[in-house]
Amino acid sequence: MIDHLNIGVSDVAASRAFYERALSPLGYVVLMDRPYGVGFGRDGKPDFWISDRPTSGPLHVAFASPDRATVDAFHREALAAGGRDNGAPGLRPAYHPSYYGAFALDPDGNNVEAVAHGPA
Repeated sequence: MIDHLNIGVSDVAASRAFYERALSPLGYVVLMDRPYGVGFGRDGKPDFWISDRPTSGPLHVAFASPDRATVDAFHREALAAGGRDNGAPGLRPAYHPSYYGAFALDPDGNNVEAVAHGPA
């Protein structure tokens, strides 16, 4: 199991604003704000970090969603936060029959996904 992920971003303030809004439907909030970066997480544990260092991407990171409605909300908020659409919410049966995901590109072009694996 992965404890945390830290990605380098070109503009911490812009990325923070994007991730605060895009990840809010998933229950993620800023848990730590340090000179070297910002830690997002749930339940008191930051497991996703952005840092002021050379960009890490483009890369793909997927966040687990409890249901399809939350995937939809993630996509809506990511686009409202300035993200670029990289795949509207929907089934991805090539992955498996109930794979429901949505994709948005963050300010650095990283492919950010929310995915629910359960049935509708």
